[in-house]
Amino acid sequence: MNKPRHPLDKPSRSARSVSAGSALGPGYSAANSNTRIHGPRPFTLPSNSAKPPAAPATVNLGLNSDRLRLQMVQRLREQGITDERVLSAMQAVPRHVFVDQGLASRAYEDAALPIGYGQTISQPWVVAHMLAVMSDGRTPERVLEIGAGCGYQAAVLAQFVPEVYAIERVRGLYEQARLNLAQGRARGRVRLTFGDGMQGLEHRAPFDGIVVAAAGVKIPEVLLHQLAVGARLIAPEGAAHQRLILIERTGPSSWHRLELEDVRFVPLRPGTQT
Repeated sequence: MNKPRHPLDKPSRSARSVSAGSALGPGYSAANSNTRIHGPRPFTLPSNSAKPPAAPATVNLGLNSDRLRLQMVQRLREQGITDERVLSAMQAVPRHVFVDQGLASRAYEDAALPIGYGQTISQPWVVAHMLAVMSDGRTPERVLEIGAGCGYQAAVLAQFVPEVYAIERVRGLYEQARLNLAQGRARGRVRLTFGDGMQGLEHRAPFDGIVVAAAGVKIPEVLLHQLAVGARLIAPEGAAHQRLILIERTGPSSWHRLELEDVRFVPLRPGTQT
């Protein structure tokens, strides 16, 4: 077993160059933000459950969202997602409700899509993978999401987590998420806050899991202290070169850190934007 590290310890690595000039910020675009960067074989957690049988092939899907979601979930299975809670949640939540009407026909593609204000809705694989890793071997009762965006990931969480707390720093997106969650099958379990996600929600801590949907140069230490012992936080970390980081709180003052896939997310920023 690896020795737990201080929450801010991190191995050094060389940065990769990325293109600039996007409206989302240097190196970001609607096509590459909140998504995995394909490279070596991704890290997967072991599962004791047998892989479910493949869903039947579908033809002429058209714009039938139920069938398109079935196809999306089958694709997630093929990409290594095995947590049935997450797969069922992804099947239940209509992703097209959370994107602009003009992009509804692309809602079930395995891609991040723009949602306005320089932000994106995360790639379906990224959503499924982060939630599966965060909750692997656990039954989370209270989860915090940093960066609610349009509300999609919070709605997915609400399918199997009784209490979901989500923070959004951009006022326009906060209002958009409120409307989307009202019609996106969130089961009334999401408590949405307009505020600075980098500060977390101390008055609601501790959390059984924390999911961060934007990348900071370092994961805010205050968030690590809002984890319950035994709980996990998953977040992208880095600037030009980003990786998903899994941190488990192993004791009152100890955390275990594991680096996962290369990813690219929009930046994690302090404060609020009105």
